[in-house]
Amino acid sequence: MHGHEVMRMMVESGQAYDADSLQTAVIERFGVTARFCTCSASGMTAAELVVFLDQRGKLTPTDGGFTTTPDKICDH
Repeated sequence: MHGHEVMRMMVESGQAYDADSLQTAVIERFGVTARFCTCSASGMTAAELVVFLDQRGKLTPTDGGFTTTPDKICDH
C-alpha cells in the first residue's frame, strides 16, 4: 500500500490526528498486517509510516494534532 493512500484518507476524513489516532485509523482501514511504501522507502508498518510522513514534512500541525493537504501528496 502506498503512503499516498494514507494521506488521501486523512484529507477525506477532514479531521486532525495525533500519532496514535492516525496509526489506529490506518490499521482499521488497511489492516494490522499492511505494509506501506513511499517514493523512497518500503516495508513500513503503520507506526513507521506515521513517523516517516512527519519527518518528510507531509503532516501539518494544528491545535488538535496534525492534518495533511492534497498539495503534500506528490502522486508520482
